[in-house]
Amino acid sequence: MIDINKIAIQGVEGSFHDVVAKSYFNKNINIHCCSTFDELVDSILKKHSYQGVMAIENSIAGSIIPNYALIDQNNLQIVGEYYYQIQHSLLALPGQNIEEIFEVHSHPMALLQCKDFFSRYPHIKLVESDDTADSAREIYDKTIYKRAAIASNVAADLYNLNILEESIQTINNNVTRFVIVQKESPSKTVNYNKAALKFILDHKRGSLATVLNVMSDCKLNLTKIQSLPIIETPGKYSFFVDVTFDSSTFFEKAQSILEIMALEVKVLGKYSNGKK
Repeated sequence: MIDINKIAIQGVEGSFHDVVAKSYFNKNINIHCCSTFDELVDSILKKHSYQGVMAIENSIAGSIIPNYALIDQNNLQIVGEYYYQIQHSLLALPGQNIEEIFEVHSHPMALLQCKDFFSRYPHIKLVESDDTADSAREIYDKTIYKRAAIASNVAADLYNLNILEESIQTINNNVTRFVIVQKESPSKTVNYNKAALKFILDHKRGSLATVLNVMSDCKLNLTKIQSLPIIETPGKYSFFVDVTFDSSTFFEKAQSILEIMALEVKVLGKYSNGKK
């Protein structure tokens, strides 16, 4: 029997996914650490984990497009979301200053978000890794001097590293949206005021504009739209949208109309808006 408290994350203890999982569920959960998002999805599909936490977009770097595809292709359901203010810190073994650091390792997204900070230190080589917290853990485990990691302050505490600089991201308002995914739709009807949809339209002029007008007429507020090419059909695109609304009846009306207009409509999830 699957453990409903077992939650899969990408990364290790101290990663932003770990922090978000513990903040979102606010209870004793059993974290299952995965090296990649593919491994995370596989863990859910094989019922090794009940739910997973996946980053889906960042206010600086934009959408994490491969994760949209993973959710769609594996028929996962989005059941919640969490907005987290990312604060990147520069971590290293005690007794060093930034002038003594020659390499900084971290996830490519973190390196991108801190690019301006490192322009002031041309002697530092930036090296991509799979995870922010794992980069910090490696420094601790292997006692690596002259190397630093971009990670959270939680990772600094976990791996006994000093914080050389705090909040080194280029833009202070650095928010990542995480979604909570699972294999099946929730068994109980829950109150929801946000939904994620995928639809495919006929390749005709004005077809997308018509769909957007329907959403507006049904009192849906479009908060996100992302297109992905359909590999099997060059020239056609899937559209992924997030919408919010005051009443679930507004969404149900729009969904019924879209199912008539579009070549394909798929509900990826119905849940409570995580933005306060």
